[in-house]
Amino acid sequence: MTMGAAKASLGRIFPESSILFLCDMQEKLRDRILYFPQIVSKAARMLKVAQMLEIPVLLTEHYPQGLGPTVPELGAQGLRTMSKTSFSMVPPLQQELDKLPQLQSVLLCGIETQGCILHTALDLLDRGLQVHVAVDACSSQSEMNRLVALARMQQSGVFLSTSEVLILQLVKDAAHPQFKEIQKILKEPVTDIGLLGFFQGKKNSLLPNSRT
Repeated sequence: MTMGAAKASLGRIFPESSILFLCDMQEKLRDRILYFPQIVSKAARMLKVAQMLEIPVLLTEHYPQGLGPTVPELGAQGLRTMSKTSFSMVPPLQQELDKLPQLQSVLLCGIETQGCILHTALDLLDRGLQVHVAVDACSSQSEMNRLVALARMQQSGVFLSTSEVLILQLVKDAAHPQFKEIQKILKEPVTDIGLLGFFQGKKNSLLPNSRT
């Protein structure tokens, strides 16, 4: 493995070579998606930090005629919205991605995990980009589909993180001039959204004699 490949495999992220994707957090999905308020809250703090660090943000809505507009609590009112019917965000955002030759990492939030998030992640990997999914900012209507999709993405090379892990990776240093403001955002309470068992299970699968 070359030095460059070794560094790439670490999954480090930098504001100047990253972009935030916000996927399909829409009104008609509000009552269908598991943990919807918590998911949107974590995506909203990703958006706040991205704007503070001048990281580009791209937002999509899936078939808005049927699923409605983006929910206001995401705080994305000033962003341009791209409508789509494809499960992947990449086709409608192709031109925007082509304008960013320095791009290396995509931070991905939204719904649904087994649909638009998975398809988007695979398309981005195909382009040679690193993909970092904020698992606390993604969900589905089905817990099984959600968890299987997370495992499927990880098998393909996606980095699974939380919003806080990603934000701290971007900031890197408590001496960062905006750290105090970002720290206030991170002080919001963290609640269980059904993922502790998923990661505990993956941990146990690595232990000796964990299989009978």
